[in-house]
Amino acid sequence: MKRNTKQGVKRTKNKNKKRIGLFLAILIGMIAILYLAVSFYFRSHFLPHTTINGVDSSGYTVEKVEHEIAQEIKNYTLTIEMREDRTEEINGKDISIEPQFDGSIENLLKKQNEFEWMLSFFKKYDYQSETMVAYDETALEEAVENLDCVQEENQIAPVNAKVSEYSEENGYVIVPAEYGTTLSKESVIAVVKDAVISLAESVSLDENGCYIDPEITQDSENIKNAVNTLNQYVNTKITYDFGEEKEVLDASVLNSWLSVSDAMEPVISEEKLSDYVKTLAAKHNTAGKSKTLNMTDGGTVEVPGGSYGWKIDQAAEREQLLNDIKNGGIVEREPEYAQRANSYKGNDYGNSYVEINLTSQHLYLYKDGALVISTDFVSGKVATGNDTPTGAYFINSKETERTLKGPDYESFVNYWMPFNGDIGMHDATWRSSFGGNIYLRGGSHGCINLPVSAAKTIFANIEVGTPVLVFRTEPVPDVTETVAPEVIIAEINSIGPVTLESETIMNTIRTQYNALPDADKAKITNYQILVDDEVQLAALKAASGQ
Repeated sequence: MKRNTKQGVKRTKNKNKKRIGLFLAILIGMIAILYLAVSFYFRSHFLPHTTINGVDSSGYTVEKVEHEIAQEIKNYTLTIEMREDRTEEINGKDISIEPQFDGSIENLLKKQNEFEWMLSFFKKYDYQSETMVAYDETALEEAVENLDCVQEENQIAPVNAKVSEYSEENGYVIVPAEYGTTLSKESVIAVVKDAVISLAESVSLDENGCYIDPEITQDSENIKNAVNTLNQYVNTKITYDFGEEKEVLDASVLNSWLSVSDAMEPVISEEKLSDYVKTLAAKHNTAGKSKTLNMTDGGTVEVPGGSYGWKIDQAAEREQLLNDIKNGGIVEREPEYAQRANSYKGNDYGNSYVEINLTSQHLYLYKDGALVISTDFVSGKVATGNDTPTGAYFINSKETERTLKGPDYESFVNYWMPFNGDIGMHDATWRSSFGGNIYLRGGSHGCINLPVSAAKTIFANIEVGTPVLVFRTEPVPDVTETVAPEVIIAEINSIGPVTLESETIMNTIRTQYNALPDADKAKITNYQILVDDEVQLAALKAASGQ
């Protein structure tokens, strides 16, 4: 009994398996038939989630899609979106819009894979066809031209971003651009055409780039760089050192020098920079300005003009100042000088200088405040207009054993110390006396003639650049009157050993003597010395080939 029971159970299980297998086969067959049936359906219908030119075409036949599109075209209106939340419309009737099907929808249907119908529930199919509508192109352009937004009087021109005026709080900042509402009519027409062809419900002129925007916006790199550079420039602070006195150049002045070009390049006004340097020089230059001197003999005197003193090199200073501004930062320095002086404080010549009094025909040399030498001299001959010029000068060079040459003279000197062009201090071995009124009619060609020992001492104690202060304490005496006999006597005694250099003073004395009345000539007790010296001079000239 047990054996038969087991066999019955086994037969029952086999029957169940066959039934399940048959059921599954039938089910699969039915699913396959259903899948193929649905696929066959979508051979003539568009898959789910299909849109054509924005029209939902899911499950539609070509005819149905064309009908829906035709209905949409019939009632078509395009909304044009503008800036400032404004809108305008173009009605399809105004541009004679109508459907125009040329088989493109059939082609779209043929291209779809009907066997993907199950996948279509999880993906979208969005198609565009440009050949489903026709319109009057001229009417469309006229419709665009009639829009309020394209009328010139309704448009606001764009304004470029710009650099602000300087302010102490913020320096320079970017003033944002104003975008305005100016449209490119050609762009509007092109965008509207595309929207009509695709049957778009609306189109944004801003998103489609129809507006004429500013060329320079706050995001433009060139304006950002310009603002950064200008702020670097204006934050420069330059302190000029004039000893105890300071001059500060900072943003309060610099901001008026700065601007930007049309190309957004930072500009430093060369004219204003140059004017500033000129003002600095006019205020602090001392060269060419009179100087007060406490004279050794007592009292004060104004030494006029001359070349000595502080003098800013304006070209070099302009260049250095421009570099300082471009580099930015805090700078303290002296200006660029073409010429320096001894002191910023008080008189610029300090306490080392040569004092030359043309009235007293006396010279003093001071070094570090101490008197080095005091000596008489003979200056330029007043009678012939060779008077030594007054003024504040400086030693230009130092030379020994120099031959000085001019149109009518050639003189050898041991010590040559020029301070005003061809005028300088030097020894005069051809003179036996110095000081007094010799200079009036028997003076030099303009130089300061010194005794050899004095010239040697001065030469040893001065440097190139030492100030030389030349002045008068009284007006130049009148030398047009006849010379007194005692003056001529003194001049004859001053000739000393006769050399070729003695010719100038001897000619002067001879002219003065010849101009005397006979009674005064008789008073010249040393006249024979003049005659003997003239004979000796003639012999020297003959021996030298002159």
